[in-house]
Amino acid sequence: MTKTRPTVSTQRRKKSNRARASAYSEAEIREIFRRFEIQRPEPKGELEHTNPFTLLVAVALSAQATDVGVNKATRALFAEVETPQQMLELGEERLIAHIKTIGLYRNKAKNVIAMSRKLIDDFGGEVPRTREELVTLPGVGRKTANVVMSMAFGHATIAVDTHIFRIANRIGLAPGKTPDEVEAKLERVIPDEYLFHAHHWLILHGRYVCKARKPDCPACVIADICKAAEKTSEMPAPLVPIG
Repeated sequence: MTKTRPTVSTQRRKKSNRARASAYSEAEIREIFRRFEIQRPEPKGELEHTNPFTLLVAVALSAQATDVGVNKATRALFAEVETPQQMLELGEERLIAHIKTIGLYRNKAKNVIAMSRKLIDDFGGEVPRTREELVTLPGVGRKTANVVMSMAFGHATIAVDTHIFRIANRIGLAPGKTPDEVEAKLERVIPDEYLFHAHHWLILHGRYVCKARKPDCPACVIADICKAAEKTSEMPAPLVPIG
């Protein structure tokens, strides 16, 4: 009589997948995000916006630019423009006048105008809520779509920008050769209860602590857990909420 091979439980399979995706154990990953949650209980994106459309525009403009630089350029713009129709009425040349301090401003202006026209023609002037629809808009890739889905519509997504890509590889949390690979691994290893805010926790950690040129390890709340080869401290920073 042939013996039936026992099936691997979903829980065991998930743990196995996590082990292959990260240098950290499930317990270590949970502790990393537990500390991030204590440090920043309600993390927020730093791009200024007034509604889903202005958020979409701000994120599209932020490619290869800093949030600070984008905010400086869009404050006056968003005081004048809040809808796709108003953006079309503004026109490409006047839009350029607002955003000319941002890198690649001419190409970005062209995309924002084309995006606004498509929103009106195909989506009734409303920002779509699915990734599949968002990425059909000019100038909108997967990262931009994920940010909008998270910040505007409350979906748990991971938008892999330069900070997240760097951290995921530097500390071995979810190493990958492409942003899509890192995104898939992060979604696999991050516990479900932390997934919604994980995007902002990682971005802010990369922006202010695990910096590109020189990580500020004495300010890191996960220094004792971190497996980065270049870390300079084994002592975690005090775990206190950041205002």
